[in-house]
Amino acid sequence: MVEPQLHRVTLPNGLRVVLAPDSAAGQASSGQAPVVGVSVHYDVGFRSEPEGRTGFAHLFEHLMFQGSESLEKLAHFRHVQGSGGVFNGSTHQDYTDYYQVLPSAALERALFLEADRMRAPKITEENLRNQVDVVKEEIRLNVLNRPYGGFPWILLPPVLYSTFANAHNGYGDFTDLEKATVDDCAAFFDTFYSPGNAVLTVAGDLDVDRTIKLIEKHFGDVPARDVPQRPSFGEPFPTSEVRGKHTDPHAPLPAVALGYRLPDPVGELDSYLANVVLSAILSDGDASRLQQRLVHSEALVVDVSAGTGLMGAPLDARDPDTFTFTAIHTPDVGVDRVIGAIDEELDKIASEGPSEEELHRVTARWAASLYREHDRVISRTLDLGSTELLHGRAELISELPSRIGQVRSQDVAAAAKALRSDARAVLEIEPAGDENGGAA
Repeated sequence: MVEPQLHRVTLPNGLRVVLAPDSAAGQASSGQAPVVGVSVHYDVGFRSEPEGRTGFAHLFEHLMFQGSESLEKLAHFRHVQGSGGVFNGSTHQDYTDYYQVLPSAALERALFLEADRMRAPKITEENLRNQVDVVKEEIRLNVLNRPYGGFPWILLPPVLYSTFANAHNGYGDFTDLEKATVDDCAAFFDTFYSPGNAVLTVAGDLDVDRTIKLIEKHFGDVPARDVPQRPSFGEPFPTSEVRGKHTDPHAPLPAVALGYRLPDPVGELDSYLANVVLSAILSDGDASRLQQRLVHSEALVVDVSAGTGLMGAPLDARDPDTFTFTAIHTPDVGVDRVIGAIDEELDKIASEGPSEEELHRVTARWAASLYREHDRVISRTLDLGSTELLHGRAELISELPSRIGQVRSQDVAAAAKALRSDARAVLEIEPAGDENGGAA
């Protein structure tokens, strides 16, 4: 993949713009019509929610699809799909994104749609109550009525972290969601959804000069507002192992999650990337160490994984971020036996480091995955926007394969050594009906 040359513009109202032209988007080998991706990333996620308003950032994401200054409810859906495009939004720890991918001839339509709801989404009592019900049903489907729902991203943080911002349930508590008012929503919009708190990204088949003119036409008159000072969500590392338990009425087998604090992904990127490599060596593919030992050799677990990033993806948040292990095991295998095996594998890497073959396999696989993902306009657009917002440098996405390739055995050993048993969280999942952790 040839990396596009990035172009930047900042509008007088503070909106930051990143353009990534690629005339080959959607053509050549695919034979499809040329396409363009448009995303807006707002610098607000569920860590920014005020106390007593858990789930508010995600609820507001839903409200942004319920009509705007010039459009009625569901019009956004109709205009994007009528152009042959796709769209969505998602809420993360430190940002909320909205995107659409359409034929490039529909670029102006996408820009109009995003500018219109940046200017004034339609926040009404009817829309709010409707979307509270929609979010509650989503929580029932994805968390409350699903085996291992919320494991580990909702259940582990209250064990590992001590502050509300880092520990609370980002999906939302039903009582908090039901207490939300139209005034709360208006205040949230005024505080966090200003142009100066956002990054607009356009990638794919586009003409830079024409695109800038269209952006100025549609976004230029969105009123500027004060940009909130982003607080630090940092907190001290744990000084001991902390444990918690959760009873899951739907889980067929017990499970365990381990959580550790990671180096700052922005300020200590190379150390963070060493943890990305470590997690892959431990659990990425059948050749990984934990798969070989815990699944195939000793049959201690039925599933095991290791990863950087609380939401399941690396480089998706600012500091603090989380390294996690999760394992599902049978009742006859005690949780401490599973944890002991993971600790032993960490100790081996900490003392000996990974082999050169392991390093090459993991880094080559990771680089290939990045190139494959960024060949897709939707992934490239979203990653450029989030990286510009979190790191201030969208160019980082094209540098990551080489940065990962520079990780050495001693770097991975140091990362493993830092995952200390006396500074971690342990969360046990117990199936309901058996106080010893077995299924009823």
